Amino acid sequence: MDDRIIDPSALSREPHVEPEDAKETQEVKAQQALLNDVDPSLTDADQVAQALNVDPRTGLSSDEAKRRLDKFGPNELASAPPVPKWKKFLQQFQDPLVYLLLAATAISLVAWIIEKVNAAPGAEGEALPFDSIVIVLILIVNAILGYMQEAKAEEAVNALSEMTAPTSNVLRNGRVERINTTDIVPGDILVLGEGDTVPADGRLLAAASLRIAEASLTGESVPVGKKPATLDSAKALGDRANMVFNGTSVTQGTGRAIVTGTGMNTQVGKIADLLQSTEDEATPLQKEMNHVSKILGIAVCIIAVVVLLALAVLEGFHSVHDVIDSLLLAVSLAVAAVPEGLAAILTVVLALGVQRMAAHHAIVKKLHSVETLGSASVICSDKTGTLTRNEMTVERVVVPSGEVELTGTGYAPEGDMVSIDGSAVPENVANEVLATLGAGTLANDGELREGEKPGTWEIVGDPTEVSLVVAARKTHADKKFAHFDRVAEIPFTSERKRMSVITRNATDAGKLTVFAKGAPDVLLSYCDRIYVNGAIRKLTEGDRQDILDTVERLSREAYRTLGEAFRPLETDSLAQIPGIRTNSAGEISDISEQAEAIEAHLVWCGMVGIIDPPRTEVRDAVAEAHRAGIRTVMITGDHPLTAARIASDLGIIAKDGKALTGDELDAMDEAQLDKATSEVSVYARVAPEHKLKIVESMQRQGNIAAMTGDGVNDAPAVKSADIGVAMGITGTEVTKQSAKMILADDNFSTIVAAVREGRGIFDNIRKFLRYLLSSNVGEVFTVFFGVVFAGWLGIKNPESVGVTVPLLATQLLWINLLTDAAPALAMGVDPMTEDVMNRKPRKLTDRVIDGAMWGDIVYIGIIMAAVTLIGMDMHLTGGLFTDRSVDAMGHDAQMVEARTMGFTILVFAQLFNAIASRSHLQSAFVGLFSNKWLWGAIGLSIVLQLLVIYVPFLNTAFGTTPLPPMAWLECIGLAFFVLVASEIRKIFLRMRAKK
Repeated sequence: MDDRIIDPSALSREPHVEPEDAKETQEVKAQQALLNDVDPSLTDADQVAQALNVDPRTGLSSDEAKRRLDKFGPNELASAPPVPKWKKFLQQFQDPLVYLLLAATAISLVAWIIEKVNAAPGAEGEALPFDSIVIVLILIVNAILGYMQEAKAEEAVNALSEMTAPTSNVLRNGRVERINTTDIVPGDILVLGEGDTVPADGRLLAAASLRIAEASLTGESVPVGKKPATLDSAKALGDRANMVFNGTSVTQGTGRAIVTGTGMNTQVGKIADLLQSTEDEATPLQKEMNHVSKILGIAVCIIAVVVLLALAVLEGFHSVHDVIDSLLLAVSLAVAAVPEGLAAILTVVLALGVQRMAAHHAIVKKLHSVETLGSASVICSDKTGTLTRNEMTVERVVVPSGEVELTGTGYAPEGDMVSIDGSAVPENVANEVLATLGAGTLANDGELREGEKPGTWEIVGDPTEVSLVVAARKTHADKKFAHFDRVAEIPFTSERKRMSVITRNATDAGKLTVFAKGAPDVLLSYCDRIYVNGAIRKLTEGDRQDILDTVERLSREAYRTLGEAFRPLETDSLAQIPGIRTNSAGEISDISEQAEAIEAHLVWCGMVGIIDPPRTEVRDAVAEAHRAGIRTVMITGDHPLTAARIASDLGIIAKDGKALTGDELDAMDEAQLDKATSEVSVYARVAPEHKLKIVESMQRQGNIAAMTGDGVNDAPAVKSADIGVAMGITGTEVTKQSAKMILADDNFSTIVAAVREGRGIFDNIRKFLRYLLSSNVGEVFTVFFGVVFAGWLGIKNPESVGVTVPLLATQLLWINLLTDAAPALAMGVDPMTEDVMNRKPRKLTDRVIDGAMWGDIVYIGIIMAAVTLIGMDMHLTGGLFTDRSVDAMGHDAQMVEARTMGFTILVFAQLFNAIASRSHLQSAFVGLFSNKWLWGAIGLSIVLQLLVIYVPFLNTAFGTTPLPPMAWLECIGLAFFVLVASEIRKIFLRMRAKK
């Protein structure tokens, strides 16, 4: 883009009536010219507004905004084009295991061709290579299942993205509205405040102490001051003081800007180059699963090589058939070892869990954050709105002449001023109360407006500020001070703990007055006078001590206190304020940098006591967290006594518990800080940098820390925490972007519920891993021991040479298809056990599959292989437990029946294993029918297995034969022993755990 200037004459021409299409075309051309060919920083703001056909006082209408959205598209950067569905499907085949199965297909096909070529004339053989066909079909079915599971996971992630989509304040239809950032269009009027992320490029219309961090775009390390004045010459990007840019963040002040560029037409859009295209990094859990699969693969390869070498030495390979049979054995072992659907099931289980969390107001932005959630050992929480209800209400007003109570709760401006003892409120006290509330409502960025439904009220801005607006309306103080108009502002920051505005009195020759509010102890230090009985006098040390005593008393009663003050400036010019610095042209530099001149010699007029009652459900949540080994820490900017009182009410500390202040933290070295944070659970009068200190100290002690935050300055602490939690209602966009989780209801109980859900999800992951791996190890042991002991079990025909595998590769693939999909997914949504919050937090260094689980896996694998081989042995001549009724059959027929038995026993053994694997210690019969999905999956698997056994063409494909009724009793009885063996092991484990 070049920096040509708009022709002012073209902008100032009066519009004439044209056909709608022509008018629309002209508007688009003008807007495109501004977006592409003009530097708006060199153009007057009114002319920019005229070019974009918008009134800065009312903004765009909803209809016009929709029309422009259709014309210019959504306000988002270009991303990588979506992967076509067909390519996603083909990606299911890009897996080493699939390559192995394709190799098995090729080997099986070669074996069939050789048999056909070498078959004696008239000999019966397979008309088609059924093994190869079945393997290919199963691969396709696996690919379809994997594709569907990935699609389900993508849907969940997309839904999360929509929930966490950034929003912005704009002026539309004459009122401030909060909309999705993607819906912003050229000509929108942005309403910017501290903590906002600038959603698009724009030309400033107005600014009050506005400072914006532009490091992400320009590399400037400190926030840049912004002013709406037109530049006199073209400037570098970082020097365009009257422009705001997409992706930067407001660190201080307020402002309004007209959008000149959206999406790829912004400065960041020009350098985006597919910024949103990022590689998905494997999570720790996925990495461990990959590691486990690799270990299993290596182990199976070693086993296969050992078996092949042993066969070569003991029996030798006498023909091509022997070699092919041996290779098919190796492939069978590999197929048996690795659970094909593991990665897809893991992703789906995480996605479903995250969706459940979102339904309970905890929006987790990344799936892998669930792993960390279940490990949280400390939750550091703000007080206001998180531990409390965030229904801020001014209940007390304390002025030099007395104290009153305001009736009414919530944000409805309905209530009265009454004295504490019930008597009439003296006139002098009432006047001082009105002065105090008037100051509070003027030094204020909050807004109260009627909701769409009659009798309802909506708030815009900080709830504490809105409570002052409500109090002023109750007492009509807002009307008494309506003639004061704001002309300048020194914004509230967490470091300053106060806010001041300069107003012009329309009834007093435009003279200026400062109104301020803030923490009483902080604001009081800037006061040297006091307003009493309608007059201003000197503030004495006695007055000062009385005020501080009142602050302490109200704090003990759990009130949040805010002091109010004012200062008549006796001038109508900002430049004539004593101590104000101006440049050589007589212009005032940034007011926000001259607080020492504006906030000196303030007049104290009173303070308010704001109550925000604790949430009733939080005490139970704190107790639940304590049972789970999770420590709750309160961090607040409030008075230490207020913090301690609320914390003791909620059970965070004992009744006589103390709070540490930010000043005390500053005085500590690292060792002292670590000791303090290991013992103290309440921190008051803290700044955001203290939050960062606290969370880093907690992490040094090995804690997994969750940290809540809402303000822009909370972002570093939220980002540094293991689980950064942003407030969905009061949180700034900067903090939301830094967080791993967003609380849609700003409620502490939701954090504890999310931790509980995280633990439940992790438990379920362990359940299906125990199930899948023990089942697959059972298959490996069945094949391995079936080959090693083939002679003793009757599997090997004494008259033949070469290798005889106990189960065919197609049968093993079918077992994995049946048992690795539906039952494993069903276990992923298993109901949480009652003891999920009665355990200490899991350490992130703990292995998902620990020694105890490996013990379960190997133990069940051995039992599973044993019952399968015994079932086969009973149907083979020459075995250990032979049923003599099979003697009349030839060995080949016996082998088909025996394989069908082993095949079916292994399927049912794995289904019983699914029931047993739901807990490492708890009996499977506890809550046996609590998971309807699992029983549905078991029923489906049984039906499909019956089809394979009783449908003729499937008999041919899978090498099975119909089983008589007695054989079913044998199958189910032997398979049931897996559940019995598991219960016996659990009894011993529970006895050992009690000791």
